[in-house]
Amino acid sequence: MSLTLSPELQARLAQPLDIGGVKVDSRVFQAPLSGVTDKVFRGLVRRLAPESVVYTEMVNATGLHYARDLPRIMEVGEGEAPIGIQLFDCRPHFLAEAARMAVDEGATIVDINMGCPVNKITKNGGGSSLLKDPDMAARIVEAVVAAVNVPVTVKTRLGWSDQEITILDFAHRLQEAGAQLLTLHGRTRAQGFNGTARWDWIRRVKQHLHVPVIANGDIFSAAAAVKCLEETGADGVMCSRGTMGYPFLVGEVDHFLKTGQEKPAPTPLDRIQMALEHLRGLWEYKGERGIRQARKHMTWYIKDFAGASQFRALLCRIETLQEGEALLLQAMERCQEGSQGNKDNQDTAFSSVT
Repeated sequence: MSLTLSPELQARLAQPLDIGGVKVDSRVFQAPLSGVTDKVFRGLVRRLAPESVVYTEMVNATGLHYARDLPRIMEVGEGEAPIGIQLFDCRPHFLAEAARMAVDEGATIVDINMGCPVNKITKNGGGSSLLKDPDMAARIVEAVVAAVNVPVTVKTRLGWSDQEITILDFAHRLQEAGAQLLTLHGRTRAQGFNGTARWDWIRRVKQHLHVPVIANGDIFSAAAAVKCLEETGADGVMCSRGTMGYPFLVGEVDHFLKTGQEKPAPTPLDRIQMALEHLRGLWEYKGERGIRQARKHMTWYIKDFAGASQFRALLCRIETLQEGEALLLQAMERCQEGSQGNKDNQDTAFSSVT
């Protein structure tokens, strides 16, 4: 059965999204992802979703305070708006200072992370540990709102654990403190990324607030995005893990929500071409460090065809741009040869890449 938008959802999404006076002509957001959403990756997403909000990697406010070379991680390029810079810490004055720096860098939105479940973040009072300290969370929002003249938003989770789902009160406290949008991942901190996102809680939060609510969790396709929006009544969706090795996703969802038509899925050749562009971009932007970082990206791109595992094993060991280019160009050539024959030839074209 073909994917469709209900008339109610079409009507709800027809107008631009208003985030504290900033009008955004897309209901699809690219999540901040540590080690992923750098300037190169954002450029790939932006080309396919020119009106969507994209985010930098999560930025440590303490690091910005003590190490002035860290702003490069939130370097905003020309034409990147609308763009959010996401900050984390547990000290209001550090976050206020970092927010001012983010705005100076070009942030359209300043987002505060109150949902990261990683131990090295939570043990220092940041990320999802703030779910256990709503007073501090509110003081943080108040301090950042007072420090900048752009919308301040928050990304968070349902609660610390299944026994401590506190999001209804927590979200209300953030709204009262001045947060102008809430992105809610439908899992608790204890869940991490396991189990199924609980969209029913997102619906409850949406009914509880008057600021926009963006749904996050298990958005891996346009179909999932539509189902989530229908079930939650959320004002938009945020794509996260589904974009790793697949920067097409935000554009696919955005296109469908605006037109009601599904984009054709990228072919294996399309994905390899994108991987090659990503590799070259990382080299140009970061040099040898970019090649090391590219290894994980390349392995994310290469899947769902015969021989993919062997190919990934080669890409995760590349040492130079030339080595990566050679492997990807060889794969592209074999893919093109396979597409001119039958599907069996195309599916086996990768198994002999060495």
